[in-house]
Amino acid sequence: MKARAAAFHHRGEEDGLPATSFMQRLLEWVERVGNKVPHPAIIFAWLIVGLIVLSHIFYLTGASVTFDKVNPQTHAVEKATAHVQSLITADGIRFMYSNIVSNFMGFTAVGIFIVAMLGVGVAESSGLIKVLVNKLVQISSPRALTYILVFVGVLSSVASDVGYLVLIPLGAAAFLSVGRNPLVGLAASFAAVAGLFSVNIVVKPIDGVLTEITNDSIHMINPHLTLSLTANFWFSLASVVILTVVCGLITDKLVEPRLGRYESPKELGDALAADESAEVDPADEARGLKWAAWGIIATFVVFGFLTLPHRAPLRNPETGTLIGYSPFLNHLIVFVAVAFLVAGAAYGLGARTMTGAADIVKSMENAMVSLGPLLFLLFVVSQFIGFMTYSNLATIAAVKMGDQLERAGLGPVPLLLGFVIVAALVNLLMTGIAQKWAVLAAVFVPLLMRLHVAPEAVLAAYRVSDSPFNLVSPVMPYFPIVIGVAAKYQRNAGLGTIVALMLPYLVIIQAVWIGLLLAWQALKIPWGF
Repeated sequence: MKARAAAFHHRGEEDGLPATSFMQRLLEWVERVGNKVPHPAIIFAWLIVGLIVLSHIFYLTGASVTFDKVNPQTHAVEKATAHVQSLITADGIRFMYSNIVSNFMGFTAVGIFIVAMLGVGVAESSGLIKVLVNKLVQISSPRALTYILVFVGVLSSVASDVGYLVLIPLGAAAFLSVGRNPLVGLAASFAAVAGLFSVNIVVKPIDGVLTEITNDSIHMINPHLTLSLTANFWFSLASVVILTVVCGLITDKLVEPRLGRYESPKELGDALAADESAEVDPADEARGLKWAAWGIIATFVVFGFLTLPHRAPLRNPETGTLIGYSPFLNHLIVFVAVAFLVAGAAYGLGARTMTGAADIVKSMENAMVSLGPLLFLLFVVSQFIGFMTYSNLATIAAVKMGDQLERAGLGPVPLLLGFVIVAALVNLLMTGIAQKWAVLAAVFVPLLMRLHVAPEAVLAAYRVSDSPFNLVSPVMPYFPIVIGVAAKYQRNAGLGTIVALMLPYLVIIQAVWIGLLLAWQALKIPWGF
């Protein structure tokens, strides 16, 4: 593994991009400015202060909205009124003081990180992930590697958010191992995992939730119409194929030429040299891979007994179904963690990189220690999101924007485009794909149905709007992971580095995807089956 750049070897005409191109200058300006901002925890602390002030200002004006909302638990359509709640009234102060722990413990990302890293930490410490990266590199050409990573990143949404923990570091390491800039691999993986999260080539757990919320909204207009889980299947399939190619082209034609050649910082070069000097004996590695394969087979057998028989415990207890909405798929992160734990431990024992249970436990402890800085940042982020939810500012903003669109008197296609823009803007304030849809669906599904837009088209438009802005959203809880991986390869990497990396993906993916959506609507192609 020869390599690679102490920082970016930016950026001249020899790297394939004109040295004075407007886009290059713009992205470098974004990177410089973004990297001068304070630590993300400090940014969120200031955002909390600003949120507290805004909540009181709008509270004094009596801002409120009344709207129909789908209750995700009961599936009933309820009339709801949201008032801005001030965070510096007596009730607001009590809320902030009393909910600090519950805000943090209720933040889903925290549990996902901890559970996933218990398994991923063992696989990484044993050397299994490094071996898998090497095998991936061996079976693919350097250029095909881009498209493989993007495609796998899109598929990773089946396992919820595990792609952030596994695929993004793997993408950076894979690019480094073939002499390409690791930040390019990071960018391609992040674009696929986050920017295309809402679509897949298979039905995934969140599809069940989105479909139920959509059906509840449909029944406000037509009680006899119900969508299936595959209502967006054809559109999702086309989106995956087209946007995988688009992401690959952005990576190879825009991002990589801009970043240029890479050479590792001294400490990383020393670590790589030490890593290479500690190579596992080929016979031990082969044995480790064989044991890991048997471990995976055993894991599948156990979970097969828990999922495949009729009325198995991890099927939906009410319907008996497995695909769509079931304990197994809703909490697939547990299966992923167990699979990594078993495979990693089996490889370590077989390859003799681990000597026993003590080494396995130690690797899990080390994984938990490495999460310390990230957990602190997530603590601050969780408070911001909890306070934002309590204030109702994001909900009121979403409904007000929807009301403005309805009053604008636009036709079906412009209104569909307007909905995409509104939902994308809401994504900058409100996290959670299902939570946003519970508010937006009750407003936009009936509205667009009255204009003869099919509800499956509205659901497809929501998928288009939800994911791309994840790449730059300040409340996206996994942003710190991406910054942390980038800092491993470039010392001064910060918020600006990632935003500059991801802006080309955001702009082009959103434009292409909106174009696909409008063409699909205009040509009346079936959205699913």
